[in-house]
Amino acid sequence: MERIDTHCHIVPPGWKRYNEEYGFSQPDGMPAIPEWSPESHISLMDKLGISESIVSITSPGTYLQANNHELARKITRETNEELHEICSRYPSRFGFFASLPLPDIEGSIAEIDYALDHLHASGFTLMTNAHGVYLGDNDLDAVFKKLNERKAIVFMHPTTCSAAGDFNSPKPLNQYPSPMLEFFFDTTRAVTNLLLSGSVERHQNITFLVSHCGAVLPPLIERFTNFATIINASSTLSAEQVKELFKTRFYFDLAGFPFPDLIHGYLRVSDASRLLYGSDYPYTPGSLIEKQGAIMDKGLRDLFDEDTVRAIYSGHARKLLKLGGGENCEAA
Repeated sequence: MERIDTHCHIVPPGWKRYNEEYGFSQPDGMPAIPEWSPESHISLMDKLGISESIVSITSPGTYLQANNHELARKITRETNEELHEICSRYPSRFGFFASLPLPDIEGSIAEIDYALDHLHASGFTLMTNAHGVYLGDNDLDAVFKKLNERKAIVFMHPTTCSAAGDFNSPKPLNQYPSPMLEFFFDTTRAVTNLLLSGSVERHQNITFLVSHCGAVLPPLIERFTNFATIINASSTLSAEQVKELFKTRFYFDLAGFPFPDLIHGYLRVSDASRLLYGSDYPYTPGSLIEKQGAIMDKGLRDLFDEDTVRAIYSGHARKLLKLGGGENCEAA
């Protein structure tokens, strides 16, 4: 069965060199930046029945030195152009989400237009926080206004938790890499802030993609919506209103080991119509993706009929991203 991968990554040579130069050779506590090439990625895609992958830059993003907007703009532009060039060489296999140099507001607004009008990006990947400025923060309103004007897709990718102005502070349980636990919590922080700040309601034209099957949002919705009324948050959405937004304004990918357990929490707050396939390659090794793929196949077929599974694997992404064609890859 055909798959379209909306959560996978790319390690272009220029971006990798910048990471090594500015101290991110072991990003988020991981042992190393993984090796990547378009040929190895396509080989895995063929093995797994993935017809197209929408690649993106992952954590730490493209703002690699605190308070250096000029450098961030340079790295972001060069990296987006690298992604465009690679995708142009393999137009039937790759599309991409462009990066923004957040928290640089002016640079990000300029990059939105450039990435859409000149590089033909499918949307944008934003880290859950930009040096401690979380998505939904009022400081980012001008950027979200521009994204709203362009009716953009925003793929939120977790990064290491950070307080504003204190990017290099020690992190809790620092002996574990952030992707192991902290990424799920940071996704939850960002989505909660987007909701309670009113940013989601103010920017009706943005479609949000949430990583890892909703992370740890599902069991916390009743808690944060009820607390919102106590603290007089900017937005006091009810739990039911949040769930309705999840079913109309948000999509959720299946990267990050959602089977056999996480999927059931997700289904308490949204439904199959908002699910997208994701592999998290190459930060999840190909051999593990193959193993998890078999578990995912069984889990999806235990829950849904064949047409629904087909829509989750490719149909939803094809409609969302306005992709042409159909099944052109052998099933794994």
